[in-house]
Amino acid sequence: MSYAQRMIESNPSGPAVADTAALVECIEACFDCAQACFACADACLGEGDIQTLARCIRLNLDCANVCESTGKILTRQTAFDLEMAQVTLDGCAQACRLCGDECEEHAGHMEHCRVCAEACRRCERACDGLPTLRDSG
Repeated sequence: MSYAQRMIESNPSGPAVADTAALVECIEACFDCAQACFACADACLGEGDIQTLARCIRLNLDCANVCESTGKILTRQTAFDLEMAQVTLDGCAQACRLCGDECEEHAGHMEHCRVCAEACRRCERACDGLPTLRDSG
């Protein structure tokens, strides 16, 4: 059992959504994606032609920040605001889509971009796959 799951289940307010497993998966996907994006931006800086990777680096950093914020918002269960969570999830899914598309363009010759695109797609699916928020609002 992950720490995210243990913390959600031990919160005295109880889980804010019915599907705790999907919530935990989304939180973990957000933090994993943020880490992958930060690492990918760093690896891009180590590549030979940084100027051609400027957009990739920028999207990596922006996506990492959005994912990190989304994971934090979803983690906080007390006085959980479904509308705030949904807006954040929608933005995170879009950020992951943009970053994943960019990284896929470089994935054929940069392993770090392939891995980052994979993390972005997982997070995008997890954010889109939390229908309990849409149903509860």
